[in-house]
Amino acid sequence: LIVGLHGLGGSHLNWTAVGPELSRHARVVALDLVGHGLTPMGSRRADLEGHRRLVSGFLRSMSAESTAAPPARPAILMGNSMGGLVAALQASEEPDTVAGLILVDPALPTSRLGLVHPRVVANFLLCALPAVGEHYLTQRRRRTTSEQSVRRVLGVCCVDASRVPDHIVEAHVELTGRMDGARADAAYLRSARSLSLLMARPAGPLARLEMVHQPTLLLQGARDVLVPLSSARRMSASHPDWRLDIAPDVGHVPMLEAPAWTSRRIT
Repeated sequence: LIVGLHGLGGSHLNWTAVGPELSRHARVVALDLVGHGLTPMGSRRADLEGHRRLVSGFLRSMSAESTAAPPARPAILMGNSMGGLVAALQASEEPDTVAGLILVDPALPTSRLGLVHPRVVANFLLCALPAVGEHYLTQRRRRTTSEQSVRRVLGVCCVDASRVPDHIVEAHVELTGRMDGARADAAYLRSARSLSLLMARPAGPLARLEMVHQPTLLLQGARDVLVPLSSARRMSASHPDWRLDIAPDVGHVPMLEAPAWTSRRIT
């Protein structure tokens, strides 16, 4: 079983370009984190621990479903960006549920983050400020259509967004149009603030990541402006048992921008 975990503001659709190929070799499911995609926030928290608990409950429910079959086995977690961090935290907190990790441009804390695009820094600073972040996202949502919103995100996350298959872009636009924008913004802000706080105080999370002993594949886009290549190299250097593969001329979402390359490396 491979379970896909998307990044900040993403959804299960982020894995649809690689899902068909990977499904030839394993059962593949993609989970929407708290307040993202089709998963409502409800009484749950859309911070990193809330996302991890959702993943934990999902994995254990999948395990319970398979008790009538052969003995249940832990899953491989496949996470992009924030989803990669959630996957790694789950592997350290409940190692019995995780057989291995596939981390795609993961937002993992390092001793030094590296050069991040000023536009990305500005976005996180705005979102971090109480009231300011809410106002900023509300005004942006009112000024943009679902298609403009999807293409804006792909423009930041990809070196060349035209590489993303048209039918997958259309699916993202359709899902964005169906979602409650205000609730999605609230989940985005809670998640972004939780992520920013963790990155600002990396000592504790770094210690937790030292407890990750599962086999790990680290995939990284060489031209990612959100998680710099230098950060991925530092992650790899501090975990010499991890395998690092770098996608040249690719951005933050190789599974969308370079699905054939990503599928081959995972397979």
